Formats: sequence, C-alpha cells, structure tokens
Amino acid sequence: MSDTTPAPVDETEPFDDRDAVQYDDDEREASSFALFEGDEGRLDEPQRRALVALLRHTYVSARTHADEWRAVVDGEAQLRSRLNDLFLELHVDRDREVAWKRQARSESQRRAFPTLLRDVPYTREETIVLVYLRMRLRADTRPGPDQVVVDRSEILGHVAGFLPATSTDRTRDEARVASAVERLVRARILLRTTDPDRFRIASVVEVLLPLERLLELDTWLRTATTGPGEATDGAEPGLQSDDTDDEGEPAA
Repeated sequence: MSDTTPAPVDETEPFDDRDAVQYDDDEREASSFALFEGDEGRLDEPQRRALVALLRHTYVSARTHADEWRAVVDGEAQLRSRLNDLFLELHVDRDREVAWKRQARSESQRRAFPTLLRDVPYTREETIVLVYLRMRLRADTRPGPDQVVVDRSEILGHVAGFLPATSTDRTRDEARVASAVERLVRARILLRTTDPDRFRIASVVEVLLPLERLLELDTWLRTATTGPGEATDGAEPGLQSDDTDDEGEPAA
C-alpha cells in the first residue's frame, strides 16, 4: 500500500510578487521625484528650486545662489529641456560659474513665440551705467569675483558727462540715475554692500554684455542724440531686462 499522505506545506516560504505588480522605468522615476500628492514632475527638489531661481532672477551664480548653481551644473540637460518647453534658452558659463535664460528666437524669424519675459528697453541713463560698470570691471585686474566696488557719486558723475548741454535740471537728472541704479540692483548687476552708497559690480556683467557689444554701445553713446530719459531704441545691451523681486542682499 503506497503512502498517499501529502507533504507538509511550509507556510513561511516568501511570496514572490514580482509578476503581480510591475512598474516601468518612467513610472518608477516619476514616483521617486514626487514631493506632494499628485506630483508627476520629473525633476528632483534641488533641480526644481534651480528652475524657479532661473525663472525669477536675471541669473544664477555660484556666489548668489550656491545650491541652485550646483543643481544647474548637475542637471543642465534636464533644466534646459524644461526651459525649452517655455520657449526659453539656458546659457551656462562654467568658467565664471553663472547661468542665465534668454528668450528663444525662431531661426527663420517668421514665427513669433509666446514670451514670459518682460522685455523693457533700457533708458539712456541705464545703458550708460551698464556700459560704465562693464568697463570698470574690464579695467580692474583684482582677483576673485565681484570685487570691484563703485560709489553712487562716481556713477552720477560719469552719467553727467553724457548729458546734453541743455540739461539744467540737476534734481531730475539725479533721480533718473538713482532709478537706473535701483534697476541694476534688482537685476543683481550691482550688489549692495553695508554702505547704501557703495556697490559691488557683479562679474556676471562680463557674460551678459560681451566685449563686442560693449564697444558697440560705447560708440553709440558717444554719438547718439537721444534725449535723457528716452529709451535707447535699437541699442539694448542684449541682456533680457526682465524685472524681478530681487533686492540685492548686502555683500560681505
């Protein structure tokens, strides 16, 4: 008579559920980046913060946004793709450790892309100040970024040299220069110090206003007949002048 007693069942044997629930690579990647309920983003948190900084500010640098700059370097391709989705270009200068955005332009110039940036033309005074800062930075050989300091009175004196002889309203002229300075502070081209009348020149101006454009604008300023306060038609420095909420924190 054969033994028909069933073999004992080991109920402690682990259950292999690999075939029960399967995730593809995209689903697994998306779930690992989720930061809130319903989050389907494909960027991790540092990259998202870097993307927001790029959209909010004129530029991101290792000095002004250390964590965001590191995220830009590590995830440059992903961030460029996200900005391209918004018709924006990402520019990264690893030598000067600065990244910035610009509005994308159609190669054929026949297609107009929708824009997020507010492209406000620089006034004559703002252009004069910007060119002056770039020249000061170019002439100074001091090592290290953002080391060149400029006084408010120095800026005012330089702009005065470009005002027409018919300009006799000193109060109005000073107000226009003050407005120009504040706009460049918001853009973090001028960095505040503990002295409200002294500023550091951000080295980013070197990449935002390259040498060829600098010389072109300098020539234009010396020959232009535009009155003070008017927009510099056709002479914008090539920097996207999107106004931000930056306040330019005091530098050490």
